[in-house]
Amino acid sequence: MEAKDGSFGFDFEGVYDKVELYKEITYTMADGRKVTTLFTEQHGKTNIETQFDAETENDPAFQKQGWQAILNNFVKYVESID
Repeated sequence: MEAKDGSFGFDFEGVYDKVELYKEITYTMADGRKVTTLFTEQHGKTNIETQFDAETENDPAFQKQGWQAILNNFVKYVESID
């Protein structure tokens, strides 16, 4: 993955462990960390929550911001295709 301005990037690799249509995506990254994204319906809208094992190089709060940015971009994309 790369920043839009090219200022930084990193390899992102994993294996899907579970894909349940409209409900859950779980995968294991190359370094063994797990990620689960859950899709739930709340008041006629879809709630998306990602839980992840933090890595040790960067502050967990910084990592959380990165995951949130990814989810925000996903929401923008999905809402644009209506």
